[in-house]
Amino acid sequence: MQAILRHLLRLTVLLAVCSFGVFGFAADTASPSRPNVIFILADDLGYGDIGCYGQKRIRTPNIDRLAEQGMRFTQAYAGSTVCAPSRCSLMTGKHTGHATVRGNRGSRPKEMALTAEEPTIAEVFKAAGYSTALIGKWGVGENDTTGAANRKGFDLFFGYQTQFAAHDYYPGFLWRNNERYLLPGNEDGKQVTYSHDVLMKEALAYVRENRNRPFFLYLAVTIPHANNEAHPNGMQVPTNAPYANEDWPEPEKNFAAMITRMDDGVGSLLSLLQELGIDDRTLVIFTSDNGPHSEGGHRSEFFQSSGGLRGQKRDMYEGGIRVPLIARWPGRIKAGTVSDQIVAFWDFLPTFADLTGQPPPKDIDGISILPALLENKPVPHPPLYWEFHERGFFRAVRAGNWKGVSLDPAKPLELYDLSRDPAETNNVAAVHPEVVKELEAILRRERTPSEIWPTSIDAGQ
Repeated sequence: MQAILRHLLRLTVLLAVCSFGVFGFAADTASPSRPNVIFILADDLGYGDIGCYGQKRIRTPNIDRLAEQGMRFTQAYAGSTVCAPSRCSLMTGKHTGHATVRGNRGSRPKEMALTAEEPTIAEVFKAAGYSTALIGKWGVGENDTTGAANRKGFDLFFGYQTQFAAHDYYPGFLWRNNERYLLPGNEDGKQVTYSHDVLMKEALAYVRENRNRPFFLYLAVTIPHANNEAHPNGMQVPTNAPYANEDWPEPEKNFAAMITRMDDGVGSLLSLLQELGIDDRTLVIFTSDNGPHSEGGHRSEFFQSSGGLRGQKRDMYEGGIRVPLIARWPGRIKAGTVSDQIVAFWDFLPTFADLTGQPPPKDIDGISILPALLENKPVPHPPLYWEFHERGFFRAVRAGNWKGVSLDPAKPLELYDLSRDPAETNNVAAVHPEVVKELEAILRRERTPSEIWPTSIDAGQ
């Protein structure tokens, strides 16, 4: 009899764990302690392109409302100054000195694919019992590689496999997992169905379908990236409303219209969360993959897209890598907060591991910023590192308020004090040789040589 009772007790405990999870809440329902997470990643949106970061002419009322109801970061950094390595850094928690994907070349699949061994943010959420979806642009592994989205923790993948395919806003098809999803009217180069609208419709449907279980939605929209292959007509959008009557060049009207269209989508998501009654158990994060572009007929200086910072996409200066970042979680993140916490894309994996009670992978560069996010308590940040391979070999490092920029390994390091000179106008390397020496040591320490991304300095490391 006692053996039977012990067996029944074990079954009772097992059922309780299955029903309520190891953290004491229902495994199939999001809760205040384990929220849904929607991570919205804009494409080539500059630090100064939205209203709450100083934009005066482009209308972004819904993203601005995110900031009013949540936390706006002033020192947030992308993983790189172009998209594929930035997304790799976001997914894996590694900066570009250690990441698998360190550039946008993409001529050979292995250069652009995550490996089977490296865990992703999606796999962290899967381990915590979440449903996971990537809707939009992936860019770090086609379907026949180890980096395919469905092999890296995503239950649902809907969108573009590569960043090059994502240039086209009127493609003949998108991908739903491993199957082609035809877009009506876009056959033979016709332009009827706008891909961004399809992505947003899919995102809203996913949230509605998963409202009763915890979910992670990585919504990687392609706006406002240009269609580079269309050259001066690359700012593709169905209508330039509400800017049709502005005295601006056509590409600038279209650029602004793309951003406002993206903002409308953010508004639709926020409204749906309220409608479904899951607003207070959903963390929404909004950011961009790198600095603003000057492509497709658009010029970043027209709207001061870099927000007063130096540089743009493909630069190692702040304008190329500092990005807007907003986090909103009603009741948990204090509304209207402005944070100067230093945060980089590689911090999100350990932060989400912390949020969901999962152990982070050991071989990463990021740290959890959860105390800064939930309690506005600053978290000391290790030095930040970037490298870029498209126009030579560029590197940058930030340690505290010091920023070092190397545009040529054979030339002296540039040095800027971001606390006094965020626009990086005054190179003070000659005044602080001891700081230059420290930053150069960090540059050497933080880079692991890569056969896929060789450089002129590898022999000396």
